[in-house]
Amino acid sequence: MYGKTMRVFCLFSLATIALKMLSIFSPPFAFAASKTIVFTNNQWDSQMFHNELAKFIVENGFEGYRVELSTGSTTLNWQGIINGDVDLDIESWTDNVATYNDDVARKDIIPLGILVPDSAQGFYVPRYVIEGDPARGIKPLIPDLKNVWDLIKYADVFKDPEDSSRGRIYGAIPGWMIDEVLHNKYEYYKLNEGYNYFRVGSEAVLFASLASAYNLGEPWVGYCYEPTWITGKLDMVLLGDAPYDPELFQKGECEIPKQALRVVCGGHFPEKAPELVDFFSKYKTGSAFVSEALAYLEETKESHARTIVWFLKQHDSLLDEWLTPEQAKKVREAVAKQ
Repeated sequence: MYGKTMRVFCLFSLATIALKMLSIFSPPFAFAASKTIVFTNNQWDSQMFHNELAKFIVENGFEGYRVELSTGSTTLNWQGIINGDVDLDIESWTDNVATYNDDVARKDIIPLGILVPDSAQGFYVPRYVIEGDPARGIKPLIPDLKNVWDLIKYADVFKDPEDSSRGRIYGAIPGWMIDEVLHNKYEYYKLNEGYNYFRVGSEAVLFASLASAYNLGEPWVGYCYEPTWITGKLDMVLLGDAPYDPELFQKGECEIPKQALRVVCGGHFPEKAPELVDFFSKYKTGSAFVSEALAYLEETKESHARTIVWFLKQHDSLLDEWLTPEQAKKVREAVAKQ
């Protein structure tokens, strides 16, 4: 009898310990029951900033949501949204997506709001290449350089450091949709006869090549876009092109239009997270705010997570534009704890 009692007691004690261990190591019930919202991470700085900012607001201003990122190319992530594997693309360059209008018409993609109203991109050169920089003792190298097609005459100025017989044009990042347009442009204007089209592996490497040339006052030509910390910090000139024509754009035979950067979601998202639709419809920053945040990120070397806390303290009033008073209060309380 004594042995049986002891066995029951031991089993009860083990069960109690197990329950306590579960209570220690398991997440709170509300967290375990939360919905997971997936953002695209196409791996450029301004989108990573927006992702971190939106993640902080969603997880602290709303109940029952957690955010994960889908890291990949723009092409794969776009298909992920259509398939329902990914929920949102924040800072979506929809003019670069050949199927955008059709995807919206089929309701596979839903545009929620405009994040930045007029973002530019294309082939840039430092201004000193055209106008010189007397303060740095740099004389103009190509005063008559205005348009992309002018580059064919100056391959010897933009020499490829690994092939001195040809020039080098820095292209976009492999996997970015704009890269195909730029390469088509490179071939259409016959720049392939004098230049190598050089693709680097990441935005960081692309900007490092530009910053290095700029600091030395050397010629550089390649892809850039706005807003970025580097176009906000350096004096760059976007080369001209033929007027925009939607029939010619994907072929690279005209300029890349300034475009609104959007927040878009999959057709499934409003049903999955109806509470978030209003926030993302109002979520807007603009080029000046983004450039400011990215410059802070670059100068301080802080993480994106720390940068968005700094940003929210600097621009607290934005929360009132994006959220209800109760939601904004929760986010402010979370910021104060950081």
